[in-house]
This record gives sequence, structure tokens and C-alpha cells, in this order.
Amino acid sequence: MVYSDGGARGNPGPAAMAFLILTEKGQVVKKQSRCLGVRTNNQAEYEALIAALESAAAIGAEELICHLDSEVVAKHLTGEYKVKNAALKQLWNRAQELKKRFKKVSFVNVPRTDRYIQEADRLVNEALDEASK
Repeated sequence: MVYSDGGARGNPGPAAMAFLILTEKGQVVKKQSRCLGVRTNNQAEYEALIAALESAAAIGAEELICHLDSEVVAKHLTGEYKVKNAALKQLWNRAQELKKRFKKVSFVNVPRTDRYIQEADRLVNEALDEASK
């Protein structure tokens, strides 16, 4: 299970990403956050997912359910929405390449009230707060 979140203060503006990787039983295997520089909110969301996919591949995960609170990014990845923005298309392409490292990957849009998304969001804001000191 992957929970990822990205955020920008301003759009574009200073941005950060965070993710959590959990076992099926809910044990946190890895969590990470970092600042990204200036990005749009959607770019930060994609970069969070890409970092999570890279980490999941590195630890040998085979099947993933990726939870995102960004409806736009989730629907890009499921094919419900077409990716029109060139910068987002590059990030979408990277996510598609990373998908090939797994037996199965699915993308689910979840509400911001999800406890793991809230944790990822907290980590995003913590990274942004640290960077602005």
C-alpha cells in the first residue's frame, strides 16, 4: 500500500512531497519527505508518487495499491482524464515506466480525511516549514 501526497505553497511555489509504504497489515515499511523546489501542486503530487514507486521497487514490492488525494492525478493514471500539460505528461510517462517494475499497480483517489494521507500531508508541510526557516 502506497500513500503519497505533494503540495505547493502557491501554484507554482515552494513545494514538497511525502509518501508512506505500508504492508497489507498496515505496518509502515518506509516513509519519506523532501522539498522539491518550485513546482505546481500537480507536479508535486506526481513527484511524490514517482518517489514512492521507486522506493517500492527498491524494496522488492510486487503489487501496489497507490492512494492519492489528488483526483486529477489519480484520474490521469487510471486513464479517465487525458494529460494535456507537457510538464505533467513527462511525469505521467515516468510513472508509466515505473509501473512496469511491478506485477500489478492500481491507483485510487482517496479523501483527504484518510489517516495515512493526513500523515503524508503532515510530512509535506513539515518539510516546507523546515525549508522556510
